Amino acid sequence: MLFSLRNRLLLIFTCLLTIPFIILSLIIPSFFTSVIREQTQELTIEMMDQFSLYVDSISTQAEDLGKQVLVDQTTQEWIRLNRQGADKEEIDALMNQLKQGLSSIMINNSNAMSISVLLDDGTGTWGVHSSLHETDWYQDFTQHNQDYVKSHLDPFQQSHEMQQKKINSYILPLIDTNTMISAGVIKVNFPSALLETALNKITIGQNEHTYLLNHQGENILSGKIKIPNSILKQSLKQITTSDDQEGLIEASYQKEKYLVFFQKLPVGDWILVSEVTESDLFARANHLQRNLLLTSAVLFFITIVASVIMSNNITSPLGKLAKALVFIERGDFTGAKRFMPHIKSQNNEVDYLINVTEHTIDQLQNLIETEYEANLRRKDAEYKALLLQINPHFLNNTLEIIGSLALQGKSKEVMNVSIYLGKMLRYSLNTKSNIVPLGEEVNYIKSYTNILKLRYEDTITIHMDVDPDTITTPVIKFILQPLVENAVKYSFSEKTFANILIKTEVIGSQLTLSVADKGMGMSHEVISDLLSQADETLYVLESKGNSIGLRNVLGRLKLTYGDDFSYQIESTKNEGTKITLLIDLKRGGRQNESVNHG
Repeated sequence: MLFSLRNRLLLIFTCLLTIPFIILSLIIPSFFTSVIREQTQELTIEMMDQFSLYVDSISTQAEDLGKQVLVDQTTQEWIRLNRQGADKEEIDALMNQLKQGLSSIMINNSNAMSISVLLDDGTGTWGVHSSLHETDWYQDFTQHNQDYVKSHLDPFQQSHEMQQKKINSYILPLIDTNTMISAGVIKVNFPSALLETALNKITIGQNEHTYLLNHQGENILSGKIKIPNSILKQSLKQITTSDDQEGLIEASYQKEKYLVFFQKLPVGDWILVSEVTESDLFARANHLQRNLLLTSAVLFFITIVASVIMSNNITSPLGKLAKALVFIERGDFTGAKRFMPHIKSQNNEVDYLINVTEHTIDQLQNLIETEYEANLRRKDAEYKALLLQINPHFLNNTLEIIGSLALQGKSKEVMNVSIYLGKMLRYSLNTKSNIVPLGEEVNYIKSYTNILKLRYEDTITIHMDVDPDTITTPVIKFILQPLVENAVKYSFSEKTFANILIKTEVIGSQLTLSVADKGMGMSHEVISDLLSQADETLYVLESKGNSIGLRNVLGRLKLTYGDDFSYQIESTKNEGTKITLLIDLKRGGRQNESVNHG
């Protein structure tokens, strides 16, 4: 048969392999190129950011050391003695003291930074620099305000070993802080190797080059710049005229395309530049493409052969098993079991599948007939037990109020509370049904709030806005009292008054019940915890009757109305909280009428 399972398997396997084979030769190369380009840019910029932070930390430390030396009392006294032409012995003694301080700074510095203090006449802490005004770094500082110096050798370092190593420097004017007159410069040196080591870690392609340049295209560190001169000039022009702090520039040279990544550093006019050619960047992608094509061709042949063998061995018994599964899909487990014994196969895997299917049928049938019904009865019993646990809670709180009023000698108020309590007990002890008209729930809340008014007198205000159209709507019992109790509790926790608003109304097809207060409000953590409860009904059934607060109310409503119930929590710190319960009357009302736990 042309459309048999065996032939269809062969056709599907052929198509599934032919299409990828074509895609690998047309689409994958361009896709890999774009992915590698994006990843290269992201990774390079990320490494540049790390290098920038490292350079910033070194420069900040250098600037702090320079300022520390500038304001040092010994430095300032040395400047004044030289300007005043004091005795040489006195100046030398002060210079030795200054040297000791600079040596201490170097020893305690983790980056091996050193400091030189030089007067305008070339006199310095580590020797007389007679050609100071002719040095490149001094001219760049005085004429072009270049306070950061590129890599160089400085013969006027503290030790001979330091004089042989290349350094970068930060130049700070040496100023008499009393007269604000410039007397020379402070030169803070740090090894170029610090920056070079970190710079060498920025590499993507095998032949990628990364440099630290200034706006003139000069290398801040040692070494020769290998970027073609035309590419370097073109890139620097775009970088210096652009407002972007980092980015990618594409340029061509001798039929080769260059990718130039750049980032402007917060140090002087330094620019971090990383250059790589497309041929080097995509070398691995091209190699991968060739391997994919070869692998796909081999897999194509192997899979066609394997599909023929597989189709012959499994299609026949699976076809028979599919007929049995039709009965399972319909829920006719008896019919499926009658059909299963007729399926025989010599394949161990298929035999195992048949046995598992037969066992699954037995388990499903047993669970549906026994476990499901037993679970429903258990939930119903737990739900009733939970409702009965609420009564002692109400009674305990009310008896505490009566006791408090009795201690105050308010016999009339005690009588009124007793009347209100009696009404509440009659309502709560009626366990024939947990579904009541909303009007009865509202009357119960009125009794409860009247008790609160007698207890707290002028410090509490409770306003009830009840829509007459809502009083006949059936709802489950005890959904408002815990909300009112919490509102009063959190109002008095940090304030001396409580202002509670209870409102019922119908908006569209929804019954809306809200309790609002002007108390301390809920924290974001508490609200997030309440709103993130995955299954409030599970919380109710696992609480074993010990929870009667907000979560209990939400759980019982969810258990009763399902998806027809929702809620909202609006709370502002120190301004109050509003909790709104919403019940869909289109379906929720019919569901209410059918629920009876009595």
